Amino acid sequence: MRPLRKAVFPVAGLGTRFLPATKANPKEMLPVVDKPLIQYAAEEAEAAGAEALVFVTGRNKRSIPDHFDKAYELEAELAAAGKDGLLAVVQNILPPEVSCIYLRQAEALGLGHAVLCARPVVGDEAFAVILADDLIAGGDGGCTAQMARIYERHGCSVVAVEEVPPEDTGKYGIVETREGPDGELRVTSIVEKPRPEEAPSNLAVVGRYVLTPAIFDKLAHTGRGAGGEIQLTDAISALLEDEEVIAHPFAGRRYDCGSKLGYLQATVEYGLKHPELGRDFAAYLRQLSGGMDAWTTG
Repeated sequence: MRPLRKAVFPVAGLGTRFLPATKANPKEMLPVVDKPLIQYAAEEAEAAGAEALVFVTGRNKRSIPDHFDKAYELEAELAAAGKDGLLAVVQNILPPEVSCIYLRQAEALGLGHAVLCARPVVGDEAFAVILADDLIAGGDGGCTAQMARIYERHGCSVVAVEEVPPEDTGKYGIVETREGPDGELRVTSIVEKPRPEEAPSNLAVVGRYVLTPAIFDKLAHTGRGAGGEIQLTDAISALLEDEEVIAHPFAGRRYDCGSKLGYLQATVEYGLKHPELGRDFAAYLRQLSGGMDAWTTG
């Protein structure tokens, strides 16, 4: 069995929840302290062994390939100014052995369609799908690396899951599972955005997948589902007829950076952990919290 070598990043969405910030700038390029969300996602993929990063893009997404490209003028200015530390940061966004591939999703037909667009590049091997606005910190080598190890043991698709409040099931794909003899959770059913009273559990699929290439045939025959889009959830449901799918309650902390509150939480907590800024930022927050009543009542 070949190890995981490719990761797909669906980045064609419009990011309407962050307008006007995302009018001309992709939501995946929103910074958390000093890195854009897409760089955190790319680093997670690289840590899992991915050598080819496949970005499925749309219009007005040029800043994503620009970010991972070489910036000759910037590097020359930093070198001339003797700013070697910043120069190293710019030059080492990704290791040289990792390649970036860009595909265009011509129509906004959903996550399943975006994944299907990657078929010519992915071919007949397993691959990861990473949604950059689900920022996952910590864990045993990163969420995608955890899932890659499960795939290498079992040779089947893996989805990342976490418990959500029952009232939030309508925001996620929700799985029903059974525990296998090895302790891994096998998915027995999956449904997209069910109402709380119809949800099979409160175990939600979040933005990490490791998928076998069999998913492509399922996607090619999946009609439009919720929201008139081709849902990856529906294709995974069809995949269950042919192979096991494992639900992995990952180690780590997820920040829903597709929401404004989650994005602010990530910014604050990453700021507190930042090696240069953390101590001063913590002192500022303590000072700010002392006068919080004035902010909330004024």
